[in-house]
Amino acid sequence: MTPGPDAATAHAWTALGGDEALLERVSFHGPPGLPDARLPVRELARATVAACSLAAAELTAARGGRAVPAVRTDEDAVATAFVSERHLRIDGRAATTFAPLSGFWRTADSWVRTHANYPHHRARLLAALGLPDGEDEAAVHRLAAVLRELPAEQVQERAYAAGALAVAVAAPGPAAGHPLVEAVRVGEAAARPLAGAPLPCTGIRVLDLTRVIAGPVATRTLALFGADVLRIDPPHLPESADAHADTGFGKRSTRLDLAAPADRAVFEDLLAGADVVVTGYRPGALDRLGLAPEALLERRPGLVVGQLDAWGRSGRWSGRRGFDSLVQAGTGIATIEAGPDGRPGALPAQALDHGTGYLLAAAVLRALTDRGATGGGRLLRLSLAGTADWLLHGIRPVVAEAAAGPSGPVPRLAERDSPIGRLRYAPPPAGYEGGPTDWSRPPGRWGTDAPVWS
Repeated sequence: MTPGPDAATAHAWTALGGDEALLERVSFHGPPGLPDARLPVRELARATVAACSLAAAELTAARGGRAVPAVRTDEDAVATAFVSERHLRIDGRAATTFAPLSGFWRTADSWVRTHANYPHHRARLLAALGLPDGEDEAAVHRLAAVLRELPAEQVQERAYAAGALAVAVAAPGPAAGHPLVEAVRVGEAAARPLAGAPLPCTGIRVLDLTRVIAGPVATRTLALFGADVLRIDPPHLPESADAHADTGFGKRSTRLDLAAPADRAVFEDLLAGADVVVTGYRPGALDRLGLAPEALLERRPGLVVGQLDAWGRSGRWSGRRGFDSLVQAGTGIATIEAGPDGRPGALPAQALDHGTGYLLAAAVLRALTDRGATGGGRLLRLSLAGTADWLLHGIRPVVAEAAAGPSGPVPRLAERDSPIGRLRYAPPPAGYEGGPTDWSRPPGRWGTDAPVWS
């Protein structure tokens, strides 16, 4: 056991606005979990989970009028959860993580990283480069051949112009100045203390407008702690069934076209009863629909709005789409983690996604605690780039014991039946003494729940 927090946990908790005195409630158990990396990804992983757990413990205490329960963070559980998509099995079948046209590619002068996991992103990437679609093997060969003839920056900008996703692999640079967590009080709504309840988020309603990993990890964690989470997706952009199986625990899932008057009216009814809205689209993407954070807070005073994006709200990249793998490429992480042959590398987990997800859940939990005491709404802003900045420039690696066993940590896995089959999955790593140890419900089929509160 390691008593007390390390510097990374203390930094994350302070960035969330937490009381430093509560850090003494945190301890870590077991040998370090995630495999070795040049960057301190182990410290990031356990710090984000511990800070989220402490935020849940704090809200539990506020609702129960008791002392903050202890937070015992299990290193093996953290390591398993940070690669949950790799451990997932559905009726024995492994989940698909990266599609054939997603990855690192040699260019005429360097490397690019592409992301083409969704059909519309694949189509746009091929169109941007003037390539036909076809069988995976042939498409891979054609893509590789074209990219070898083009400069990386040109590929990046052609992809961006076409709505596709490709980022030139960059050298590491100075800190970009993205905050780890930004929390702003909005409005003068009355204090809303929460009544006593068995779980910190009992009675809290969350509208989940996020996709892929980071946002869904955050809302999956809020569901663990008792929130009624309703995920809303546009009908024309189906989520990957495997991604939903990994991050859909504890939640319900529905489809609404927010540009259609009838569906928009349903959404507004849901918003009128919501406590929290979490969005995971690039800045400005939802504004045209009247869903900018400021507009949501004006229509629903006292709301907590969590806004997550890839690249942050300032700089050249602020309006661009992005994913964990692309942010790793664009911030220099892929260069730092390069192999001996010079090929860009990756962290041993999609740690920007998972870490930012736990930080976002923690920020929501802390906002609910603060709102109960002081009132007002809350606007929370986090980005994968902000977490990358912290990993690159703000966390110091610590000397730790060797990982358990010859091949690393012991996976902490669970099994249960679900509407989509028998699942083997990573249980939640976040929690506190006496708190829940698993989600109340497995994931259902994507988009099939009614758009109503439970």
